[in-house]
Amino acid sequence: MVKKNIVIAFFILTLGLVLAACGGNDSSKDKATTSTGDKGDKKVVNLMESAEIPSMDSVKGTDGVSFTAQNQVFEGLYYLDKDDQTQPGVAASDPEISDDQKVYTIKLRDDAKWSNGTKVTAHDFVYAWQKIVNPATAAEYAVLFDGLIANATDIINGKKKPEELGVKALDDTTLEITLENPTPYFHSLLTFPTFYPQNEKYSESQGDDYAKDSDHMIYNGPFVMKDWNNTSKEWKYEKNKDYWDKDTVKVDTINMQVVKEPGTAVNLYSTGKLDRATLTGDYAKQKQNDSDYTTEKEAFVYYLKFNQKQAGKSTLFANENARKAFALSVDKESLVKTVMGNGSTAMNGFVPAEFTFNPETKEDFRKENGDLLTTDKAAAKEYWKKAKEELGIDTLTVELLGDDQDFNKKSTEFLQSALESNLDGLTIKIKTVPYKARLKLDETEDYTLELTRWGPDYQDPITFLSTTMTDNNYNRSNYSNKEYDKLLTDASTTYATQPEKRWQAMLDAEKILMDDVGIAPLYQAGTAALQSPKVTGISHHLFGAPFSYHWIEKK
Repeated sequence: MVKKNIVIAFFILTLGLVLAACGGNDSSKDKATTSTGDKGDKKVVNLMESAEIPSMDSVKGTDGVSFTAQNQVFEGLYYLDKDDQTQPGVAASDPEISDDQKVYTIKLRDDAKWSNGTKVTAHDFVYAWQKIVNPATAAEYAVLFDGLIANATDIINGKKKPEELGVKALDDTTLEITLENPTPYFHSLLTFPTFYPQNEKYSESQGDDYAKDSDHMIYNGPFVMKDWNNTSKEWKYEKNKDYWDKDTVKVDTINMQVVKEPGTAVNLYSTGKLDRATLTGDYAKQKQNDSDYTTEKEAFVYYLKFNQKQAGKSTLFANENARKAFALSVDKESLVKTVMGNGSTAMNGFVPAEFTFNPETKEDFRKENGDLLTTDKAAAKEYWKKAKEELGIDTLTVELLGDDQDFNKKSTEFLQSALESNLDGLTIKIKTVPYKARLKLDETEDYTLELTRWGPDYQDPITFLSTTMTDNNYNRSNYSNKEYDKLLTDASTTYATQPEKRWQAMLDAEKILMDDVGIAPLYQAGTAALQSPKVTGISHHLFGAPFSYHWIEKK
């Protein structure tokens, strides 16, 4: 399940997109700013999340909802600021890097503390990282360490002990990290939740209860968590009095609640019980001229995943013509305009726009590689005809897996109509499950066709492309191409210190993936929201944890 010599993460990043109820063309500014929950001189902000939090254990988190929550209450060596620039967190300064670019020495600040008053030390990072690569932990995101940190691959495969991982505490405030190969994006990767510390004494004292709820964790981030367990639809973030940079935290409490239904979101916002409500579809379009309407660019890519082998047997999608027929049948422009309406854009490749740039020419990756898989309904019909002949079928029912967020339900309905109307003899049966349940079905490869998404964990094209390498932990569709694998392996090893060759290898790899139709990209997400003008400082990130609430201010 683990890929050698490659770093990937997933992120299956979940967006908080919900529709607002129809309400004419009047501005909701006045409604949204009436009462936001201030109590005396306490500053209280009310926000929404799109799904329940699957995990608060930084060793076990795998999704955007979990990463957003963890990012508010924990802090790693570095964090992303409001402009997605890497800044020292627990680290006192930027790392010292050896001449061969493989050894990072990082000094820790003296005033970083856990919420129980104990100091955050280099040993906390060593403990957490060794725990992740330990096969007994079965951490999905051990894949981030595989081929990156020295000895991680052998440890994950049971050939070496976790104590042999290339990370050492030289003393309480000095951490030394040894990489397998130079890695251009390693500094920014250290902002990612998987690289957060854990206090060994506290974690071991809790045993299996660690992180099961907010009472079984200690925190070192801007906030501490209250009133949360694994099924909670409401919880709180409260200012952490032990945080080293607590003076920059300007609110006392952030009330969170899970909101999936569009009518509920708008009602809560209109009555001042939410300070921000995300919008899609007609509701986003209706509110475009409102003064409290805002949009943000996302780097999340939504796509159809074709599982080529299920329960040990080849599926319809082992046939390349079938994959091409499905991919070319969907009018992606119509999807983003009629279903989303929130600034999302049609995608004809896997790596998103305005995300990564040629190291020499500074040209956008997406622009440089162009449109690789565009809608062509006539060609789709021909591919479908060939597929049916090759498979000896005339009619077929395919199950499409999606989760229960409102915009996802509408997207699967759109896809059902698009595919059935263009491909003769095809019936699409939609299977809608809760968000966490879809993640589990994906993990066990118990699906045939899935509407899914990927969000970048660091700012490099390979965070997307490596997910479809043959042996990658997150290749749960059984796609495989040896030339594709070699290009991306070379990008992480042979070309690690040759930026232009590395860049070209990734461009070429994406072309192979799209030629094979290993996946069918649909759209690059945007977010539209109504946000109270009383609230500022909600920071959205293009990679890593989706949101930071550290700098929120309340007028």
